[in-house]
Amino acid sequence: MDFSNILIKWYLQNKRDLPWRKTVDPYQIWLSEIMLQQTRVAQGMPYFFSFTKEFPTVKDLADASEEKVLKLWQGLGYYSRARNLHKTAQYISNDLNGIFPDSYKELLKLKGVGEYTAAAIASFSYNELVPVVDGNVFRVLARYFDIESDIALPATKKEFAALANELMPTDSPAIFNQAIMEFGALQCVPKSPNCSVCVFNESCAALQKGKVNALPVKSKKVKVTNRFFNYLILEDALGNTLIQKRTQKGIWHNLYEFPLLETPSIIDFDIASKTIKNEIFPEYTIISIEDYSESTLIHKLSHQHLHIQFWKIKIKEEIENGVDSQKLKTFPFPIVIYNFIEKQEINC
Repeated sequence: MDFSNILIKWYLQNKRDLPWRKTVDPYQIWLSEIMLQQTRVAQGMPYFFSFTKEFPTVKDLADASEEKVLKLWQGLGYYSRARNLHKTAQYISNDLNGIFPDSYKELLKLKGVGEYTAAAIASFSYNELVPVVDGNVFRVLARYFDIESDIALPATKKEFAALANELMPTDSPAIFNQAIMEFGALQCVPKSPNCSVCVFNESCAALQKGKVNALPVKSKKVKVTNRFFNYLILEDALGNTLIQKRTQKGIWHNLYEFPLLETPSIIDFDIASKTIKNEIFPEYTIISIEDYSESTLIHKLSHQHLHIQFWKIKIKEEIENGVDSQKLKTFPFPIVIYNFIEKQEINC
């Protein structure tokens, strides 16, 4: 079909030089696909290099501690990806003798591997005839064929997968999948694509009808929750501080943080001081409380906006199991806390 031939020709002339495109090793392809979920290529690339250097094989990743994996992942966000990555590596290494499943159907059984990732690995590693459908593919096909189906609906994904499957050359599924995703990433971009230089500008239905910026259709809106975090940074007579592991389910699971006071809204110094002295740390003799007002920020996650304040609390007593400034930096933190530590150069 002309669409596929034109698309693949464009890809061969314009594709980016990406490391995971130079291999059919399912481990490296799986690693890259997990990292690129909700993440731009430019942001994910350094992490890919770090992981493949530190963990050259799936067994190396499986044998590492979760804390080491999370520390290396620090800053990439969506940390459940890293935890699932680690558990899946252990399953492949221990239960499957280090051998990746070699079909879409079997890959789907792996923890943290959904339809898109399974299709990508099956296609790129094993050349299986299975379409990869992500946001880029939705956008390219919706515009080219003028499809107004709501991509937030599960039925629409099946519709687009069927269309992609129909368009896919049976002898080169991997290159077709790479091509259509790359075309969406580089040419048929979400906002204000340069249609004047597009190879499909004479056949794209959305361009002919003036609907490029209206497609694809997505009705579902993300509801954002506002949360208010007050991080309490203790400093004892030895300059040590206190941290804790987030063991509860939710954001930043198994990462470390300073003691947290979550409140219904932003609190002022008087409320913070009273709460810290009477409710949070009544066992300590508090010398001073200081608000790091210049570090107050809003950290935006996909479904939550975190309004974060940091409070420095000097105490008279020594902290049991206190952590010094050197050891502090070895723990995996959410990037917002890690950046604060680096910026403040906490003397603790």
